[in-house]
Amino acid sequence: MKFVVILGDGMSDFPIEALDNKTPLQYANIPTIDFLAKYGTVGMVKTVPTGMAPGSDTANLSVMGYDPFKFYSGRSPFEAASMGVEMKDTDVTFRCNLVTLSDEAIYEEKIMLDHSADEITTDEARILIDSVIEHLGTEQNRFYAGVSYRHLMVWDNGPYEWDLTPPHDIIGKKVKDYMPKGNQAEIIEAMMKKSTEFLLNHPINVKRVENGLKPANSLWIWGEGKKPLLSSFYNKYKIKGSVISAVDLIKGLGICAGLDSIDVEGATGNIHTNFRGKAEAAINELKNGKDFVYIHIEAPDECGHRQELDNKVKSIEYIDSKVVKIVKDGLDELGEDYKIMILPDHPTPLVLRTHTSDPVPFLIYEKNNEKNLLNQTYDEFSAQETGVYIDEGYKLMDYFILGTKED
Repeated sequence: MKFVVILGDGMSDFPIEALDNKTPLQYANIPTIDFLAKYGTVGMVKTVPTGMAPGSDTANLSVMGYDPFKFYSGRSPFEAASMGVEMKDTDVTFRCNLVTLSDEAIYEEKIMLDHSADEITTDEARILIDSVIEHLGTEQNRFYAGVSYRHLMVWDNGPYEWDLTPPHDIIGKKVKDYMPKGNQAEIIEAMMKKSTEFLLNHPINVKRVENGLKPANSLWIWGEGKKPLLSSFYNKYKIKGSVISAVDLIKGLGICAGLDSIDVEGATGNIHTNFRGKAEAAINELKNGKDFVYIHIEAPDECGHRQELDNKVKSIEYIDSKVVKIVKDGLDELGEDYKIMILPDHPTPLVLRTHTSDPVPFLIYEKNNEKNLLNQTYDEFSAQETGVYIDEGYKLMDYFILGTKED
């Protein structure tokens, strides 16, 4: 039996007037996914536990079969694992975004314009992080370049009592109410403020502005965490697997669970990612002896944060035509029994531009156990109507692989 999870990050949404009061999932043309829904199981799952923030970290941890209340120790340590950064038990890691703030003279009066600095390229970002290392790096606080706007800081023997805000939660808002809080918060605040002094007129940003792009004019530090201790995915399910993603968070989650992380050329984490390349890489992994692949696609989430309605619909259609169809055709060619599961990790509603904790629709299709529900489609409302509901999201993987929702 082969198992493939296709996760469209932030794919779920609210009804939108411009889409005839449909959600992007309802509006999108997704014939392959709807075919799987007609012959599979559709339901709802609560991936974000009550009381926890609706981040891709907790939600994907849950989807992978790990109870966030037991295994979550912060977001950035998973990113550190993906980047090959060794952590000591006393280290505290932080996610560092390159963001675009408005140009008010007083930092607290600035507005968060873009959490991704117009999805700055990785090559540009690495040059800017070199500057961050030069101006802010110390033996105690070390910075590491990641992908696009997503980077890392490791604080040797750092404090762990923090109240830090994800930048994608405050787009369009003044930052003064969201400045760092916690033990030694003044250190992180000083780093963020100082970063504007050397980033604003950096040649990379000067050129970006000339080209009509937003400058990465500040560092924004958040997502603190300590070294994670995940149990082995193989020990739990007795299958070997891989994770395919463009973002360090998901790659690191997989690595910490003992999965192989597969790099795909052209995987960007946005609407311009190599959708087909991810699908083909998944089939290659299955052909080469793996029994489980977790394909993560960031594009719908980024479109939600950036309030790009047309691109969110388009990203869902690309997932259908360039990922799900390719995966299904490849699995059919293999000739083995297989299961495909499709779902978001959390909603990223366009109207809010950030994540919510609402339950999300899931779809499970098994090749040799087809149902016959010809009126069933895959979207938020069709999934609710089935009455299938999993309240504890980490049990969904058991349901998918083992056929049970029990511990």
